[in-house]
Amino acid sequence: METNGETIRPTAQQALAALAETEQVRASTTALSATPWPLWFTVALTLYTAAIPPVYGGTLAEPDWLLPRSTWSVVLIVMTAAHAALFAAAASQWRRKTGVALRLDVLPKRVTIPLAIGLPAVLLGSAFVFRATGEPLWLCAASVVGAAVSVAFHLVFVRLHRKATA
Repeated sequence: METNGETIRPTAQQALAALAETEQVRASTTALSATPWPLWFTVALTLYTAAIPPVYGGTLAEPDWLLPRSTWSVVLIVMTAAHAALFAAAASQWRRKTGVALRLDVLPKRVTIPLAIGLPAVLLGSAFVFRATGEPLWLCAASVVGAAVSVAFHLVFVRLHRKATA
C-alpha cells in the first residue's frame, strides 16, 4: 500500500486477519455454489412429478376419464414444455450464481441410477395399471410416491453437496 510515496506494510496480525477473512469468504462462496437448484424449482419439480401419474393416466384411460383424452394430451404437452422452460431458467440461474453449468452427470451414481430407473417405472407404470384396472388409487399412490422421492432426492442432493464442501 502506498500513501504519500511511502509503502506501508500490514502487520502480521493484520495479514492473518485478512487471510482468515479471505478463507471465510471462500468457504461461504463454496457453500453457496454447492447448493442445489433454487427452492422454487424444487417445488415446481415436485408438483410436476406428482402430476405425471394422473395426467398420463388420463391420456391412457379407456374410456375417457374425467376429461377427454385429447385434453389430457394437451395438458401433458403444456406441462412438459413448462417443466423444460423452468429447468432452463433454474440452470441459467445456477450458472449466474456459481459460474459453472449445472451438470447432473456429476451426481453420485448410487443415488441417480435407482432414481432414473425406479421413478419412471412408478410414475408411468401406475398409468398402465390404472388403464388395466380402472382404479385411480394407483395414480394417487404414484403421485404421493413421486412427490416424496422428489423431496427426498433434493434433500440428499443438499446433504451430499454440504458434505463435499465441509
